[in-house]
Amino acid sequence: MSILHTENISKQYPGCLAHDNVTVPSASGKVNGLLGKNGSGKSTLVKCFSGAITPTEGSFSLDGEELHFSNPQQSYAKGFATVYQEMSLVPSLSVTENIFLGRLPKKGALIDWGKAYHMAKEILDRIGVDINPKERVSRLSMWQCQVVEIAKAMSFNPKVLMLDEPTSSLANNEVECLFDVIRELKKQDIIIIYISHKLHEIPEITDTITVLRDGKFIGTINTEGTTHKEIVDMMFGDVAIRSRPEDIKAGEKTVLEVKHLSRKNKFEDVSFELKEGEVLGIAGMLGAGRTELLKSIFGADPYDSGEIYVKGEKVKKKTSPIVMKSYGLGLTPEDRKSEGLILKHSIKDNLCYASMDKTSHGWLEDKKLRNQAADKQVEELEIKIPDINAAVSSLSGGNQQKVVVGNWLNTQPAIMMYDEPSRGIDVNAKQQIFEIMWEQSKRGVSTIFVSSELEELLEVCNRILIMKGGRITGEISPDDINVNDLYALSMGEE
Repeated sequence: MSILHTENISKQYPGCLAHDNVTVPSASGKVNGLLGKNGSGKSTLVKCFSGAITPTEGSFSLDGEELHFSNPQQSYAKGFATVYQEMSLVPSLSVTENIFLGRLPKKGALIDWGKAYHMAKEILDRIGVDINPKERVSRLSMWQCQVVEIAKAMSFNPKVLMLDEPTSSLANNEVECLFDVIRELKKQDIIIIYISHKLHEIPEITDTITVLRDGKFIGTINTEGTTHKEIVDMMFGDVAIRSRPEDIKAGEKTVLEVKHLSRKNKFEDVSFELKEGEVLGIAGMLGAGRTELLKSIFGADPYDSGEIYVKGEKVKKKTSPIVMKSYGLGLTPEDRKSEGLILKHSIKDNLCYASMDKTSHGWLEDKKLRNQAADKQVEELEIKIPDINAAVSSLSGGNQQKVVVGNWLNTQPAIMMYDEPSRGIDVNAKQQIFEIMWEQSKRGVSTIFVSSELEELLEVCNRILIMKGGRITGEISPDDINVNDLYALSMGEE
């Protein structure tokens, strides 16, 4: 059995103590869960192991050898590999090329493709999956892409494999396929550290649970016999999980009407109405067409046929996000890091990009208005920031999501569309996002909410549409269905 042990690790940033004397044990032959709310220090610990940052104090050791990394190359050399939430594959290349990118074996000056394919097949066999090493990555399913990421990490023969939110983009059936791969890895002499915000996964895949809170080590427990409430209490202390307030009701006025909207190979003949102040959910599995539908309504993607009406006014078919924003629509995209934020830019700038017309005079920026708009959202959404001018990349996932939301709330929208707003954020941050939706509903703002976590739709929405294979196949009230039946409907079962 291999042992990874941290001893009193602390990491000090200007004005922020990210880690405070953290001591964590992890062993091979187990899946070691690492849990904590956004900003708890999980990512900081992984970055210490991966050589991205150096602890201010303390140390860590692998099988008794004390280690100090100043760069990721040193970490790789000692057997540490990380699979991050955001995939880094090149879709146009083959599975083999992605696994050995920049390291393909050569015979003289030429690439030895026979050897490369054989090596890739050996790794894929080792983790127990049947994927053609010659297949182009763009043709793989999402879970297969995640497995290729793991195979890429395994090509370095790691002693420690860190999985950061590996199921965040996977459908339920794909999650189980990935878990089979992780269980196969557990049989090998590898220390597996598993990070996830999906607490319902933890009992199924982990053997131990280590919890960090506000940079401090709270404890390590065996998963077996531990209740959901005990985990939440360790992560947050006492957290009130709220359900939809009774005064969140849809009005009589129709603010958005979609009629027979179609886009080839994406969605077909979609029709629905959205009422003033309503929180409308769209349930469905990955690939159902939900994201594509929202983007077409928002003008980010074209549609082939159909009509969109906003407050009774027909929208021209050739539209754009700028035009739809003028109609009072806002959209928080599924991938906040690539589509919702400019990570290198400041928190203030990211809070004001959508409302530049309101914080400028012609081509000239009004710094006072810009500061007021940013400060308003930081205060109202309770965004935890080190400094308003700090890069938005410095924030936790939950706070980044609040910045995406605040950016659009600064436009004073009448209709907000949220595409997977709770992806990759913790229970507390999710509750805060839901509170924002409810508060906006009380102000008359209408909401369309897409989530693969169908439990959330039951908690939050007034009404839920079922989408499968690009079509709306049903409509239900959250009060009339349980989560198992909602999953069955979303998968097309009767």
